[in-house]
Amino acid sequence: MSFTAIVLAGSRPGRDPFAEQFGTDLKPLISIGGEPMVRRPVRALLESRNIAKVVVLTQAPERIADVIPSDPRVAIRRSAGTIAQTMIELCSDPETRWPLLVTTADHALLNSATIDQFCLGAAKSDVAIGVIDRGVLMARFPKSQRTWIKFRGGAYTGANLFSLRSPRVAPAIELWRSVEQDRKKGWRLVSIVGVGSLVGAALRLLSIDDVLRNVGRRLGLTVKAVRLSDPVAGVDVDKPSDHTLVEAILAGRA
Repeated sequence: MSFTAIVLAGSRPGRDPFAEQFGTDLKPLISIGGEPMVRRPVRALLESRNIAKVVVLTQAPERIADVIPSDPRVAIRRSAGTIAQTMIELCSDPETRWPLLVTTADHALLNSATIDQFCLGAAKSDVAIGVIDRGVLMARFPKSQRTWIKFRGGAYTGANLFSLRSPRVAPAIELWRSVEQDRKKGWRLVSIVGVGSLVGAALRLLSIDDVLRNVGRRLGLTVKAVRLSDPVAGVDVDKPSDHTLVEAILAGRA
């Protein structure tokens, strides 16, 4: 199955103090391993046998175009104000080629092997989410600070990899947008996940597969977690300590 890869290379409104620490006002342009960060995941996607096209979404298309690999399979589009709105526009665009693989510009350690593993695991689901088991990541990077979500049978962190199989996922993205707009209203999350799933996850009575199965049932979709084997898939560049860790990994010091 050939995916269209979407690379989210936008920035939050206003100043970005993290980016400014590295001499730029755009996070995707932070230097990693001697090159702008966004260049690395785009290159990895182009190296994957499962990716037919790469679309980079950004509010600064001219600046991003100057730094990404020159390849006829790469296109740059101006993004909407939010990630959810951007994805909704893609779902309604008749020129969108499905399925979609979505990742982010700060996924600086993404590699083609991980992409291929994720695509294989996601192939039969309407929505798939890449995750890394805590044991897998901490065995390699015991001092790494990640956000862990605990379930029965394990704790997981996201790998910034998502797949969307067809326009059928549009209702799920609409609900995502409602949560994004009213993130302080807990009932929005309950409306998607369900009280039973939230309580079951909190008490570790349900596995990650149980929770996503319940979410999918409420949305009329199949939703799946794809467990990835390479621990670096769980390391993105979201704060100075992440930048230090990624540079150490690339230099062979971690």
